[in-house]
Amino acid sequence: MSNLAGAPGSDGTTDPEPIGERKKSEALYFAKRNPKLLIGAGVVLLFFLIGMIGPLFVDHGPNVYIGPQMQPPSAEYWLGTTTFGQDIWAQFVYGVRSTFLIGFLGGGIAFLIGTAIGFVAGYKGGVVDEILNMLTNVVLVLPALVVLIVAVAYLDVRGLFVQALFIGLTSWPWAARAVRSQALSLATRDYVDLARLSGRRTGKIILTEVAPNMSSYLVMSFILLFGGAVLIAAGLDFIGLGPSDGVSLGLMLQNAFQWSALHLGMWWWFIPPGFGITAIVSSMYILNVGLDEIFNPKLREL
Repeated sequence: MSNLAGAPGSDGTTDPEPIGERKKSEALYFAKRNPKLLIGAGVVLLFFLIGMIGPLFVDHGPNVYIGPQMQPPSAEYWLGTTTFGQDIWAQFVYGVRSTFLIGFLGGGIAFLIGTAIGFVAGYKGGVVDEILNMLTNVVLVLPALVVLIVAVAYLDVRGLFVQALFIGLTSWPWAARAVRSQALSLATRDYVDLARLSGRRTGKIILTEVAPNMSSYLVMSFILLFGGAVLIAAGLDFIGLGPSDGVSLGLMLQNAFQWSALHLGMWWWFIPPGFGITAIVSSMYILNVGLDEIFNPKLREL
């Protein structure tokens, strides 16, 4: 039986690919050919695996005295030992895990607060926008690092989750301002007006109509917040305000400095944590640049 006239495929042609699918395949095409994205994602994935899998292959805690003191890297102690005989490799893998955890928690809290305030302010406008914008500006001008130092210094228990909470509560304003500017422009689009006239609630319109059109921008914002949280946590750890019952890359640097590792020539104590922090944060920013080149057609390299 022959095809009906006008049916898809009756003229020997195939249906055009949907716009959404075409954009996805186009982004995937450029993603596979973007060196910044591949390098950044590869380094982040490598350190993530070290932090998640590495502790499973260490049969002792990071602060346990397990061997001779001040030993350089060897087959038995991959990154050597501290002046107290602690395994630096064990501290490093646990420290990388803490770094990713603080990045996800601190950056995630800041992301949730910033995007929520930015979406509501940009979508609602008017008095709501003015109030939320004023709140954002107040928090933005506060010396965040000073506030963090004072707050964390007076806590009886300084844990990773408490540190992440304070970082998140002080790091959200710039994200709120950036999301607000994008939401202001999207709130006037025809499809948003149509959803508003149909009687949908504000939250549903933001989640289904506004946010999906900013998905790439939101991903990049989270990456920047993640890297910022890691740097802030490392700074707090280095000045002695890190977790009192754990280990992190910043605390490793602080201990190495406190016990004169540089003067003693114990390069294996301070170089691994410094390299780890630098590599993780740098790769995050390189990854962010790569994503920007993929999502922004003007920046793509053919």
